[in-house]
Amino acid sequence: MAVEDFLSQESVDAYARLADASQPLDRLRGIRELVAALEADAASLTAVRVAIDAGASWDEVAAAAGLSPAATKWRWQGTDAEIEKRLEAGRKRSTRPSSKPTDLPGHSVAEAAEKLGVSVQAVYLRITRGTLIAETVTLDDGRSYRRVMNLSTPGPDRG
Repeated sequence: MAVEDFLSQESVDAYARLADASQPLDRLRGIRELVAALEADAASLTAVRVAIDAGASWDEVAAAAGLSPAATKWRWQGTDAEIEKRLEAGRKRSTRPSSKPTDLPGHSVAEAAEKLGVSVQAVYLRITRGTLIAETVTLDDGRSYRRVMNLSTPGPDRG
């Protein structure tokens, strides 16, 4: 069976460009392009469905795909509509900002530890004891940050 029999035309074309690449950087580009084309190719989903219909377990499919069983099911179990719904939800989560906001009140626990010259664990201990005041700030997108609101130097437990 030739790759043209089960891969999309985009994947076949990417494979052909990689095979024709003679320069190292062109090969690297070709490899990345082929990986992207294969990730988008329906051939994997088709192979999974055929394997499951033939009696393969999700554990066997996961081992063949190099994924955990949970990740395998998340990626390929269900109807096309169910899979698309999961992927869309994943894309929505991935659009959240990846960096921490810089305009939060107070100091992060790590910043407080550095300013006080103690460990992060010591800051948490001081919060528990009430010698430092901390609040959890929750942003509109659901992310939460523990913020130390006062940096007064507490009593003798400086460690």
